[in-house]
Amino acid sequence: MPYTTYLVEKGASHSFVAEAKPPTVTMPRIKALMTGSLPGFVDVVRNLNSPALLEDSVIRQAKTAGKRIIFYGDETWVKLFPKHFAEYDGTTSFFVSDYTEVDNNVTRHLDKVLKRGDWDMLILHYLGLDHIGHISGPNSPLIGHKLSEMDSMLMKIHTSLQSKERETPLPNLLVLCGDHGMSETGSHGASSMEEVNTPLILISSAFERKPGDIRHPKHVQQTDVAATLAIALGLPIPKDSVGSLLFPVVEGRPMREQLRFLHLNTVQLSKLLQENVPSYEKDPGFEQFKMSERLHGNWIRLYLEEKHSEVLFNLGSKVLRQYLAALKTLSLSLSTQVAQYDMYSMMVGTVVVLEVLTLLLLSVPQALHRKAELEVPLSSPGFSLLFYLVILVLSAVHVIVCTSAESSCYFCGLSWLAAGGVMVLASALLCVIVSVLTNVLVGGNTSRKNPVHPSSRWSELDLLILLGTAGHVLSLGASSFVEEEHQTWYFLVNTLCLALSQETYRNYFLGDDSEPPCGLHVEQGLDGATPAWQDGSACDALERDKGHRSPSPSQVLRGHKKWMVLASPWLILACCRLLRSLNQTGVQWAHRPDLGHWLTSSDHKAELSVLAAISLLVVFVLVQRGCSSVSKAALALGLLGVYCYRAAIGSVQFPWRPDSQDISKGIIEARFVYIFVLGILFTGTKDLLKSQVIAADFKLKTVGLWEIHSGLVLLAALLFRPHNLPVLAFSLLIQTLMTKFIWKPLRHDAAEITVMHYWFGQAFFYFQGNSNNIATVDISAGFVGLDTYVEIPAVLLTAFGTYAGPVLWASHLVYFLSSETRSTWRPSTWVSQHLESQHLASQHLVSQHLESQHLASQHLASQHLESQHLVSQHLESQHPASQHLASQHPESQHLASQHPASQHLAPQHPESQHLASQHLASQHLESQHLASQHLESRIQIPGEQLSSPHLNQQLVSAPSSITEARSPSLHFPIYKATVFRIREVVNPPPWQTGSGL
Repeated sequence: MPYTTYLVEKGASHSFVAEAKPPTVTMPRIKALMTGSLPGFVDVVRNLNSPALLEDSVIRQAKTAGKRIIFYGDETWVKLFPKHFAEYDGTTSFFVSDYTEVDNNVTRHLDKVLKRGDWDMLILHYLGLDHIGHISGPNSPLIGHKLSEMDSMLMKIHTSLQSKERETPLPNLLVLCGDHGMSETGSHGASSMEEVNTPLILISSAFERKPGDIRHPKHVQQTDVAATLAIALGLPIPKDSVGSLLFPVVEGRPMREQLRFLHLNTVQLSKLLQENVPSYEKDPGFEQFKMSERLHGNWIRLYLEEKHSEVLFNLGSKVLRQYLAALKTLSLSLSTQVAQYDMYSMMVGTVVVLEVLTLLLLSVPQALHRKAELEVPLSSPGFSLLFYLVILVLSAVHVIVCTSAESSCYFCGLSWLAAGGVMVLASALLCVIVSVLTNVLVGGNTSRKNPVHPSSRWSELDLLILLGTAGHVLSLGASSFVEEEHQTWYFLVNTLCLALSQETYRNYFLGDDSEPPCGLHVEQGLDGATPAWQDGSACDALERDKGHRSPSPSQVLRGHKKWMVLASPWLILACCRLLRSLNQTGVQWAHRPDLGHWLTSSDHKAELSVLAAISLLVVFVLVQRGCSSVSKAALALGLLGVYCYRAAIGSVQFPWRPDSQDISKGIIEARFVYIFVLGILFTGTKDLLKSQVIAADFKLKTVGLWEIHSGLVLLAALLFRPHNLPVLAFSLLIQTLMTKFIWKPLRHDAAEITVMHYWFGQAFFYFQGNSNNIATVDISAGFVGLDTYVEIPAVLLTAFGTYAGPVLWASHLVYFLSSETRSTWRPSTWVSQHLESQHLASQHLVSQHLESQHLASQHLASQHLESQHLVSQHLESQHPASQHLASQHPESQHLASQHPASQHLAPQHPESQHLASQHLASQHLESQHLASQHLESRIQIPGEQLSSPHLNQQLVSAPSSITEARSPSLHFPIYKATVFRIREVVNPPPWQTGSGL
């Protein structure tokens, strides 16, 4: 900006560095410039839809004085000051993708307005520079072009004003300022040095500069602009202004006018001090003001006596210094007073909120079960005594604070009835929390329906999750921990990886083959370990049969899968460490260089392009595994469209066009991706709804949830900046590693898995470069693919782009828990293989048992037949019906054909042949019954849903019980076999049985 530089260094101007107080967003900054007051953080919300400004301001005073005001630019001014402008043309400030038309809309009015000259105030608010920063950052090549454009606009306005000064008796004042700065990422809203420091240049022919006069920029407050403009325009200073007059502006005026301007400013500040501070008379600034007034009175009396004397000049200089000191002290006192918060009311609200959150956390294990009830002994004497004591203590604290507070307090201003209700609520919540904690610590049961298993105990991982979550909540009580919250999540995630590593080593190297908890049973399938949930009946069965335990992790996984389980925590830890170096965030270290700054520089566009292409390829490989063929094609085309969009806007480059300078908004490319995003989401939603109609089709539900997750991943890839695409790829990689090699093999329950998803989601929020500062919000994500400002899509896209990390981990949690619920009903391939092997082994034992029984039966049959030979002859002579009975039992003939002993005896004793065959049949059925009972005690899954047809046939044909009946005519046992079928055991998942943390 050569012309601006000339005015600052050699022209008739005064330059300053104006410090803007946070929040550094547009609406609060305009409010500070025009009213001189300090906006609060609630104005950040109002910035989205600015209401009319009701406070006193320079604009209102000028309107009251009959000044004609014209405005062009950001429509926030029109919303703040409706009906104040004689002529205006507002443009939206949220459509950051537009940095050309938004400025042309202002410039197109400039020639006509400057030529007319029928105005007293002309306000122009250009937005292009701010929008470029949001899109491409402060290092974008577009910044230089926009600064040159603004320099030419300034030269046009200044030369026009100079040409008209000959026709007007008073000089013009041209003010060039910025409402806020720009961070290293191009955003604003926080309190970094780049965001709060703004240029302020006042240009006027009244500011004469002698040759060689070097004026260094001074640091002032942005609130000083309101008082300076009001005095320069001859208007009253806004009554809520805490700023002071920029004295260099009136330094060239006579001493009497200088003192009068300073007196007006100090009077306004002293009145504001009296309204806000009860003990204002003891304030140092007020005492200095009274001293300045007395000296000013002496100077006036001396001025009336002799107007030109050295004594008058010296006294005037002393009064001037006294006024400036009083202004500085008063402004500082008022700024501090306005910045003070109602600590007592904030503490009361914080205590109530923390009590509610604590009660919710204590109720989560019981609330997850459908029939659980939280048992709280509200009527116990201890509860009543504690309740009354807390009420008395809170009442005493309330009286002491409200009677001794020097400043106003919202909670103290409430009626005693409302304040008492709040204290009763806080006391009741505290007593409930103490009662629940007492029951838990003493060993009482807080759940009536699902008592905790007697042998259950808290593992190291459970303690880490509990202490880590509680520690994070407590850390939010300190502002430094809030500013650097990312450090807390980085520490928790790294510690979690180390704890998981220790757990895997204990299970695989130390031979920890203890029984798994009665909620999760790990089974080996084609895709890795698959958990199947067990209920209490299965646990009881395991207790009864200690010899038949489920396999431990070290027995389930072998070979490379075992080593992958051991290496997964360290791989995840390495990924997290790489992501930490990608984006510096927080407050204290946000200015330090990181890999993201190196990639986004114009000198490393080729490296950024390669990294973005590899990241998109990794995203496709990790996501497509669970999608249908149609969704796979849509995902591939969508990711290709993401790269084309970034190449169109100039962020990355194509290999065949490395030096292309064609830059567009990428509207077509982005909408191309949106089509595939909506298509994948529609397909997943359709499958999900169809699975609700077809209740038995669990696979359809799982595929639908995964496709919804895939659509969200594709949307995140479109909204992420190119250097953040590795964050998305690493997020999916960590999800895959945790699913296949940690959560399933290590038998984690639903509560632990949920907390781990929450931790990683929060960590990836900061891996994106986000922080608790509003400046890190990338609002350019809300306008990807939009050519006009549409409020609802812009807000939704901005919110998703900001919280994409937690949202993607939450969607993966829903998919994971749903797929594990499916494993409750659909056993894996390993289940059928394992059961078939057990059945074959039982058949082998049955065959061995039958062989031994066969030999014994031959011996017993021969002895029995010899002893009964005479009896059979007697029966044959007396009971000829026995021959008829033998003919009605063909199965006995079949058994006899299989036993040589019975065939040898048959020719001699036809009656004994029938009896022996019946005896052998009974022994055969008894041996099969024992085998089936042994198999039934070891196998408990739904028989209709086994994956092996052969196994189904074998199990259904096996006998399960033998009923004995006696014939009324024959005193020999007749055995009848019933069909055996494995009973169906329906096991609810652990989050419905109360297991977990």
